[in-house]
Amino acid sequence: MSVRARVVRLVALTAVAAAVAVGIGGATAATARLAVNDGPGPHLYSGTSVDVSDTVDGDVYAAAQSVTISGDVTGDVIAAAQTITITGRVDGNLRLAAQTVTINGEVTRSATIFGADLVVARDGRVGKDIVATVATAGISGDVGRDLLLSVGDLRIDGTVGGDVTYSSSKTARIADGAVSGTVDHIEPQPAQRVEISPWAVVLGWALGLLYALIALSLITVAAGLLVPRWLHRVTDELMPSPWRALLVGFVASIVVPFALLFLLVTIIGAPLALAGLLIWIVLTLATFLVSSYYLGRLVLRGRPHPVLTSFLGGIILIAALQVPWLNILVWLAMVFFGLGAELLHLRRLRPWSLPPAPEPVMAEHAAGPVAPVAPAPGDGPLVP
Repeated sequence: MSVRARVVRLVALTAVAAAVAVGIGGATAATARLAVNDGPGPHLYSGTSVDVSDTVDGDVYAAAQSVTISGDVTGDVIAAAQTITITGRVDGNLRLAAQTVTINGEVTRSATIFGADLVVARDGRVGKDIVATVATAGISGDVGRDLLLSVGDLRIDGTVGGDVTYSSSKTARIADGAVSGTVDHIEPQPAQRVEISPWAVVLGWALGLLYALIALSLITVAAGLLVPRWLHRVTDELMPSPWRALLVGFVASIVVPFALLFLLVTIIGAPLALAGLLIWIVLTLATFLVSSYYLGRLVLRGRPHPVLTSFLGGIILIAALQVPWLNILVWLAMVFFGLGAELLHLRRLRPWSLPPAPEPVMAEHAAGPVAPVAPAPGDGPLVP
């Protein structure tokens, strides 16, 4: 049998053993046996700790935290556990998946093992082959034929009647005369390092910059067309002194997320927290538009068209965001200045307050102007 065929066989048997562990172990209580195992097999065992100490005529299927085969089994043993110990006699094959597997008895045929540690003690014997994938393996007993391992650390001071083939990054420690056949060490191939050309890096950066310029410029142009008045009024909060907006944005970036998290964990305030989170995300995304328009106003003095202002500021901001390391500072400044300007403008609008009530109209104003009274006939000016 080829090495590849044995590896495929090992993987398939590992999957079967895992299925046994999940299917049987998850549905049972902490008892030693799942069913009454009288007569010829197969015999099923599960629980916290399983000890098969009787003579079993047939196969044994076991899933538990600890499995011990101390009796005689005429068939195969298929088991999955944290620790598996074989101290009795197994006339068939072993198919095991465990963290630690210890063979201190006699196995007439072969063993297929998947786990972390494999120990074949001095009194242990496997009549034919051992195929295993483990982290460490110590072979102090007898292996009748071949040993095929994928292992991290291998030690052999017992006897192997055939060949030893192992895949490991370390050289095995093998006692003199322990292996009758050949020893074949297969070193894992290191992952090939892909060399990336500097020109490819530059080209990738340039293409990313070009994409960002085109995609984000469309957003800034659309904002300049759709909401120019809002952009102008918000950036008015930055024109006289931007440092106040910077302080407000910095404090809000720290306080608001914690406040939303507090509302969320109170359960009763969770709907309010979700609504506030949605508003906060929109305000944070809008900082790109606000910062772009602000940069455009700084560069273009006077009253240029809002689309040109937003477009030029967006080009400058997008290019700055593509520069490594500098983009971190630019991003933080964009968010802090933008949030501060938005919150100051929101405070100026005061959407939470009602408009003032109209003043009552006076009676004389309501009646309109009084027409002059015409003098009666004969009335004239009084002459002293």
